[in-house]
Formats: sequence, C-alpha cells, structure tokens
Amino acid sequence: MQRAWRENRAVQGAAIALAVPLALLALLRVRPALDAVWRNHPAHFWLVLTAAGVATTLGYAVTVAAQRRRDARLLLIALGFTASAGFLGLHALATPGVLLGPNAGFEFATPVGLVLGSAAVAASAREFSAATAQAIVARTRALRASVAVIVVGWAVASLAEVPPLDEPVASGTLKGWLVAFAIVGAAAYGTAAVGYARLYRDRGAPVARAFAIACALLAGATITVAFAVNWGISWWEWHVLMLAAFGLVATAARQEWHEERFSALYLERTLHGTGEVSVLFADLQGFTPFSERTDAQDVHAMLNSYFSRLVPLMQELGGHVHQLIGDAVMVVFNPHGDQPDHAVLAARAALAFQDAAQEVATAHPDWPRFRVGVNSGEVASGVLGDRGHRKHGITGDTVNLAARLEGEAPVGKVVIGEGTLDRLPEGTVVQPLPPLQVKGKEQPVTAHVLLALPPDHR
Repeated sequence: MQRAWRENRAVQGAAIALAVPLALLALLRVRPALDAVWRNHPAHFWLVLTAAGVATTLGYAVTVAAQRRRDARLLLIALGFTASAGFLGLHALATPGVLLGPNAGFEFATPVGLVLGSAAVAASAREFSAATAQAIVARTRALRASVAVIVVGWAVASLAEVPPLDEPVASGTLKGWLVAFAIVGAAAYGTAAVGYARLYRDRGAPVARAFAIACALLAGATITVAFAVNWGISWWEWHVLMLAAFGLVATAARQEWHEERFSALYLERTLHGTGEVSVLFADLQGFTPFSERTDAQDVHAMLNSYFSRLVPLMQELGGHVHQLIGDAVMVVFNPHGDQPDHAVLAARAALAFQDAAQEVATAHPDWPRFRVGVNSGEVASGVLGDRGHRKHGITGDTVNLAARLEGEAPVGKVVIGEGTLDRLPEGTVVQPLPPLQVKGKEQPVTAHVLLALPPDHR
C-alpha cells in the first residue's frame, strides 16, 4: 500500500510539473495579447548562465559518484546534465549585447541540449544487467569525450553559420526542427519521469521523487521552447523551467547525507549485491603502547609517514582503499567485479605493503610494525545506513576472517586464508600455521604465512 502511495505521489508531482507549464503555454497561445514581451538582455544572460552553472555542478557531482561506484545509471545522468549545461552555455553567449550576441546556432542550442540530455536520462531510468552496466562504464571516457565533441562541434558550426544555422530561428526550417525536437525530448523525459517515479515507489528516497518531477519540468521546457514567442512570457517560461528542474535536483541532493549522496539513484547491483573479492587488512602491532608513551603530534607524523607511502602503493597495485581506521587500513580487490585475478593482486600488494612499510620504518627503530591479513571469498556489498548517515560497505564472513587473520600475523609478515591460497598460482611459497582458533569461528581456521609468489606473478 505504501509503495503504491509513493508512486502515486511521484506521478502526481510529475504530472502537475508538466501540466501547469503546458496550461500556461496554451493560455498564452490562445490569448497572444497576454504573452507580454520583456526584452531584458542581462536578466536573460544571468538566468541562462545560472541554469548552466547548476547543471554543470550537478553533472560534476554525479560524475564523481558514478566513477567512485562505477554505476552506469549515474554516468548516464551525468552525461545528460553535462550536455544540457554545455548547450545552455552556448545559448547564454547569444544574448544580444552580452559577449557574442545573436547567433542562430547558439539560440537554437538549448533544444539540442535538451534532446541529447533526454536521451541519456531516459536510458538511465532502466535497470541494466551486470554485463551492460560494465560495458557502459568501460566507455566512460569515450562517452564524455563524445559530449564534448558534440558541444564544440555545434559551436564551430554555429559560428561558421553552416546551413540551416544561417537562418533565423523563427524561419520555417528551424521552427520545424524545434517541433520535432519537442516531440522526441518530451517523450524521452516523460519516460524518465515514469521510471524515476517507480524508483521512488521502491526506495522512498526524496531525491528520486525530485528527479521524476525534474524530468517532467524538462519535458515541459522542451515543448515550450518550440512554441514560445521570442522575449515573451512563454519564452521566459522555458528558461525558468530548466533552472527549476536543475535547482530541484540540486536542493534534494544537498539535503541527503554527504556520503553516498546519490545512492537513491544507484542501480540495484550497486545499492546491494554480492560478489567475490579479496580483502587486505593491516594494522600496527603495539600501536596502543606506542601512543601512550609518545606525543600525539609524533604519533600523527608516524601514521602520515606510513600511509602517505602505503595508500598510493595499494591504489597503484589495483586495490581500493576502503577505509583508514586509526592505525589500520582495509583494502579491497575486485569491488566492481572487473579483477578476476583479485587474489593474486591482493597477495602481491600485501607483500609490497610489508616491503614498503619496512623501508619507511628503517630510520625509526622504535616505530611499531605492520601485520597483514588477506582473505578471499564472497561478500555482500552495498549502502549501509539511512538518510541520517550512510556509506557503501562490504560485509560477510570473508571480511571478518581477513581481520582475524591480520590479528594472528607475525609482525612484518602476511597471513592468508585458505580462500586466498586456493586462488593463487602454483609455485606460491607459503608456510603453514598451526590451526588457528579465532574469535567468531567454532572450528579452527587453516592459514598460511605468504612468503613469495612465482616470478611471473610478483
């Protein structure tokens, strides 16, 4: 019942967001005398530039989140915002008396950006399979470059007045294109609005509802731009609709918890899924007594000396540094399912970790040394917490055992679990440990000290 209520609420909000602007447009078309002209060039410039700025900021923020989580839906949303922002910026340059001045291509830029954005946003509203999502994310650079090329190409063609961009926007040719774009863009944004209304139904997150309503506002803007009278109320209407759409999403996102701000829009597999990973835990043996006898600033300097060397090294060797907790570090390999050799990567990184840590500590014999544990297996990954506090984490016995193995490791050594050893190549050199009785396990655990990998896997 509650899910149906939420969907109805989102659909109603989107319907109102579309119906009100279209009703105003219809009134102004039926009563042209009401469509008063207000030719204020600075107001137009700053209105469009503000909308472009908000869209750019959103595009950047969503891009960062998409890259961090490798989420195809967020990537497509970011592309839609970026395309709209780029073409809005061109439209701002066409403001008479401000910067460039009138130019048919720049004046016509907004509907082009709206249609391009609608295609990306409509595509984002569906739930992708794992293979499709990975294929989209793998083409991130190509997709972003394509948007940049299209925007720059349009600017060049506009400045060169390539036909039909050598005609006034009010001419029959360009007016026909406006109508065609209105039909395509409105249909695409309408599809996206329905998709995100369903997402709000399933997840109840305000940002999903805001996105559904924003898509409806953009659908209204796409239609309005095709039938507006230059500098009339109808013309100003679509500018305001675009600013309202981007502002609504920005406001809703700002009210979310700063970590995983756009998690309500994640694909299901990003929001909560399972996968096989290797987890590396490391911490400093004897850190507590060292901290008790050492000045806090010196403890801070010691940790910085270690982590400024070790964190970049883990990233360089393919690890995702999941978190730093005091003197401990947790590194995950294969969090996105694109590292089939994750156990080898983790083992190699663990040995390199200890070598680098030893180099850092050589000049400081009183500093505590690291122990490292590695384990491989299936985990659950996804967003933990609610609106007040949330983060993306991994959980499961694989993670717990990795932490326990680290606690059993000799200082300066790496201990691996059976799950990791089973995934390492022949020729791996290990030293078996006696069965370990670790916290949380009823039966003894088999573990090994990792000494070396085969030469071609070092």
